Amino acid sequence: MDESVVVVGAGQAAAQLVASLRTEGFAGAITLIGEEPYVPYQRPPLSKAFLAGELAAERLFIKPEEFYTDAKCTLLLRTRATAIDRTRKIVKLDGGREVPYGTLALTTGSRIRKLALTGADLPGCFYLRGIEDVERLQGQLKPGARLAIIGAGYIGLEVAAVAVKRKLKVTVLEAFPRVMARAASEQISAFYEAEHRKAGVDIRCNVKIEAIAQDGASLVVKTSSGDVTADFVLIGIGILPNVELAAEAGLPVENGIVVDQNACTADPSIYAVGDCTNHPCAYAGGGRTRLESVQNAIDQAKHAAAAIVGKPKPYNEVPWFWSDQYDLKLQIAGLAHPADTVVLRGDPASRSFAAFRLRDGVLVAVEAVNAAPEYMMSRRLIAARARVAPERLADKAIPMKEMAT
Repeated sequence: MDESVVVVGAGQAAAQLVASLRTEGFAGAITLIGEEPYVPYQRPPLSKAFLAGELAAERLFIKPEEFYTDAKCTLLLRTRATAIDRTRKIVKLDGGREVPYGTLALTTGSRIRKLALTGADLPGCFYLRGIEDVERLQGQLKPGARLAIIGAGYIGLEVAAVAVKRKLKVTVLEAFPRVMARAASEQISAFYEAEHRKAGVDIRCNVKIEAIAQDGASLVVKTSSGDVTADFVLIGIGILPNVELAAEAGLPVENGIVVDQNACTADPSIYAVGDCTNHPCAYAGGGRTRLESVQNAIDQAKHAAAAIVGKPKPYNEVPWFWSDQYDLKLQIAGLAHPADTVVLRGDPASRSFAAFRLRDGVLVAVEAVNAAPEYMMSRRLIAARARVAPERLADKAIPMKEMAT
């Protein structure tokens, strides 16, 4: 196969797709279209090491610009795709240009969910999604400054950890009854809430945000449980998949662009990869899911590249995620349900422990805090749909490598 591949979107999935296409032997032209002025870069460090000033900007880039030159990949940066003409097999760009494709790959990723409340667009209200967002936010991280964070998910808590270490006064406001409610078990939530409180973060859950108002040089976040005055506000309430191009082109969309196990859409000439996709997943109870993770972007891109060159290998990888807060590394594998049985291994007070999630006796997920052996072995056990007795999982005297026996 030597016809052209056009990739729309310039994130983690796009970089991996270009690399994997060449690794798989694709010899045709590749064009990568991205709205930002940068080649694809990593987003997870933005709220951690890069925000903290511990990582130089050039280390964010997944591949240097020379890689795309060597891969004979044409870069169209600062460029927005506006429409797809499936009949003519054309991608329309802002400015009127048209780019023809043999195969089109949509790696359009996701965008921040905006807070639809009065005052959310005031100067001093920030979101965090890209390099420029972080650069604007870094100028606010001054000792003694008051920061209000709306949302206690990964982004909110990672920023809180960086800010409180910089001696800021940090208040986190969360609508749900606990932190990381969408991503973690109650045991993990309780542990992280305690760690943040210990570090000096004021965490308030079950809070409804009503408005944000200007009060002189300060901002006031008005909530159902009282006002919070801050010098600046970070809003981190999740992301939305960028599906508009696909939807307007008539492709099925349902919480993401609908694809099969080879990342192919309803149009055999169009693939979609990464945060923007809704794909079959054996680890989602045999149904479909949309994953917001580096793992999904990388692995799904590899499988899409294989399918594009005619060597399909259906995608069925164990999902995994991570978060760095303070000196705590949270590593999660698998997809849990609220009704799963939770088995703890280790004492949370030791700051090294794991929470296993069992469903009908099968290990389906793990949440490991500073516990790499538990995480690594669990990924293998989850892939194998292994049944492990709860008492064995809980027994620290039994090495994790023996759990498969």
